[in-house]
Amino acid sequence: MSLGFWRRKRREQDLEQEIQSHLQMAVRERIERGESAEEARHAAHRELGNVGLIKEATREAWGWTWWERLVQDLGYGARLLRKNRAFSLVAILTLALGIGAATAIFSVVYGVLLRPLPYARPERIVRLWEVSAQGHQMSFADPNFADIHAQSHSLRGLAEYASWVQSVSGGSEPTRTPVATVSRDFFLVMGIEPVLGRGFAVEDQRFGAAPVALVSDAFWRRYLGSSTDLTRTRLTIENHATAVVGVLPRGFSFPEDAEIWTPRELEAPYPSRTAHNWRVVGRLRDGIALSQARAEIAGIAQQLKRQYGKDIEMADAAVVPLREALTGDVRGALLILLGGVGFLLLIACANVVNLLLAQLTVREGELAIRAALGAGRRRLIRQFLTESLLLSLSGGALGVLAAVWGVEALVAKAPRDLPRLGEVAVSLPVLFFALGLTVAVAAGLGILTARRATSGELQGALVEGGRAQAGTVRGQRLGRVIVAAQLAMTLVLLVGAGLLGRSLLSVLAVDPGFRTEQVATMNLALPGVDSEADGHRRVRFLDELFARLRGIPGVGEVGGSAALPLVEAPPNGTFLLLNPGEVLPRMKDLERLFHDSTRTGDADFCVASAGYFPTLGIPLLRGRLFDDRDTMEAPHAAVISQALAREKWPNQDPLGRAIEFGNMDGDLRVLTVVGVVGDIRAKSLEALPRPTVYVNYRQRPRKTWSFDVVMRAKADPAAVLAAARSIVRNLDPTVPPSLNTFRQVFARSLQTRRFHLILLGSFAGTALLLALIGIYGVMGYAVERRTREVGVRMALGARAGDVLRLILGQGVLAAAVGVALGVGGAVVLTRTMQSLLFGVSATDPVTFAAVALLLAAVALLASYIPARRATRVDPLVALRSE
Repeated sequence: MSLGFWRRKRREQDLEQEIQSHLQMAVRERIERGESAEEARHAAHRELGNVGLIKEATREAWGWTWWERLVQDLGYGARLLRKNRAFSLVAILTLALGIGAATAIFSVVYGVLLRPLPYARPERIVRLWEVSAQGHQMSFADPNFADIHAQSHSLRGLAEYASWVQSVSGGSEPTRTPVATVSRDFFLVMGIEPVLGRGFAVEDQRFGAAPVALVSDAFWRRYLGSSTDLTRTRLTIENHATAVVGVLPRGFSFPEDAEIWTPRELEAPYPSRTAHNWRVVGRLRDGIALSQARAEIAGIAQQLKRQYGKDIEMADAAVVPLREALTGDVRGALLILLGGVGFLLLIACANVVNLLLAQLTVREGELAIRAALGAGRRRLIRQFLTESLLLSLSGGALGVLAAVWGVEALVAKAPRDLPRLGEVAVSLPVLFFALGLTVAVAAGLGILTARRATSGELQGALVEGGRAQAGTVRGQRLGRVIVAAQLAMTLVLLVGAGLLGRSLLSVLAVDPGFRTEQVATMNLALPGVDSEADGHRRVRFLDELFARLRGIPGVGEVGGSAALPLVEAPPNGTFLLLNPGEVLPRMKDLERLFHDSTRTGDADFCVASAGYFPTLGIPLLRGRLFDDRDTMEAPHAAVISQALAREKWPNQDPLGRAIEFGNMDGDLRVLTVVGVVGDIRAKSLEALPRPTVYVNYRQRPRKTWSFDVVMRAKADPAAVLAAARSIVRNLDPTVPPSLNTFRQVFARSLQTRRFHLILLGSFAGTALLLALIGIYGVMGYAVERRTREVGVRMALGARAGDVLRLILGQGVLAAAVGVALGVGGAVVLTRTMQSLLFGVSATDPVTFAAVALLLAAVALLASYIPARRATRVDPLVALRSE
């Protein structure tokens, strides 16, 4: 044993000897004064006082006794929890549920919103947007970017970038890979350098240079065999042989999970100041605050607007931290979910408080004896805090284990477009959060129960023989207050879940304008069309593909477009209306006409085939669809949506009208309207249909680098996917397709809304169950404590109905207060989730009324069962037990 142990033991012996010596001296003095030995001993003990308190005070003077007391309290608390296994198990599981759910949701919030970006000094990286006069944020046009890059002094670097999925061959197998095109300062801004090979050299970053690329660590390992000799490594991207010159560090995948990066400068800049094609990222110079950069960039943008007038749409510029730019769209939803799980944790804690209060009444005799023996208020509070810490630590440990599994489930169910999803994990900061949460819960539970235990009302329990009713009324009142708070928070969660559920039903009730049943889809990442010869090859490829797909058994209609509804919205831009017989003016005059609002309009631009419309069930309302007459050399035809016809030619026939929409694909040939089709919701089911101009892929193939084929099957559409994959492989083995059913595409478009509903609905359902248990427990405890009172009442003539109303009234009152508070709280809090709703108000009276009635019914049922049991009390048995 240690030397410290022997010293403490010696001190204890010396203390005991000193106390006994003092008592013996006092006894001898009293005996000398004539008292008997028995009387002298009793008097000396009374004069000395509580020996235990004297020892406690002396030990405190020694110091380091807190550790011994902590060990004693922990041992006593552990024995107490083992003795009351049922109570301990229920309390620990309840806390594990609340702490585990909170930890899992915080893991998502931390990984997405709070975790620093994995770049050098990420707080200095910013995202920039052009801002229109109406306040809309836009991507950058090349000339506007060049001017800001040249004039800005607050940014150390500024870079353009874009990313899209492309077919890449040359590795171990053809792949569909996200490829980013980035300008000169991009890697300087991100603070990234290759770990193998080299970065882009100056000669690589010029128009007409030989194509080169950097690849991610994951792509290098999976498709390039981790080869350290890159001198002979070639990939084919966009039909161009591309040399791989370097490998970037593991984990770097910006933007949008990119795996290959190529120089932006390989493409010529587009001279238009209204072609918003590029996203922009920059790095602040050291010593420059974000506000300074914002002011400078905004000033440059406003000066450019004054300089170029109508030729530029940028009236201002926005500068925000990159992390905020990446997560801004999901921040509100995640914070709402974090608030919801916070409510669930409070409800779980409220249940445990009620359990502890019930246990407190069982321990009245024990506490009274300890108080009589000299245990002070601080000593009892410390004991209760220790017991609560044991409960919370057990629940927290179990909750963290549940959170590890829960995070895996959340990541699996989360929408794929949730930013930074790969960084969500139960990391060290999340564990610190769980520990802090556990300690906070322990402190709250311990302080509340300790204050109740040391309130002074329990001190009479020893005199009353352990059956005192002092404090029962107050204890029951506190329990009902806690239940009312539980019900209020539960109602807020139920209303939130109800609003999300009604929103989902409203979305599902929307007519998208197309059919999804028995449709298979196939996305192709194709090379760009840079010349007329490329265009003819693309048309022949798609013609042959459609012909072969129609030959698959069970396939009916086949078509395709450059933008599949609910997957990607078509690009949009400004078109020019031409008068009948008007000759296309010169470029200078054409630009002038684009500034005439009476001659222009805004619409989506979608390349499609004739079979696209019947395959998706988009109705032809007037005129015709594309047909064999629409060749590359024939006048270019356009099919427009009903929204565009209604907007530009109300109560007129739009057929034969001429449109100039060449700014979308660089083809300035005039489009003639030959047909009108029904509107569709292309971007999402929540977004209203937009005016759309459809052009024929046979005439305008330049925008077919990403092309979606749709096939209507007579039976299960999944059965045709394997045959479709084989056909594409035979036609071009370097183009790996992505195949799905349109039902899967439709379901994926609702994944975010379903994710929010599932989580908040789970919180609400669990909270309802906990509230039900809480009400039942409080009412059952009240009935047990009032058994004698009920027996007396029934012995004096009270009927069962009177007793039922008496007990039930308490539960109904608590429920009414809880529902009223919950409705008020929900009216305030649900306004924060308005952005998540569709087709329903945040204060929808139907949802509020339904939830209030449901909660009232559940509370009434939970109160009725113990109240019914009270009516069956035998008066003789109840009185005899007293």
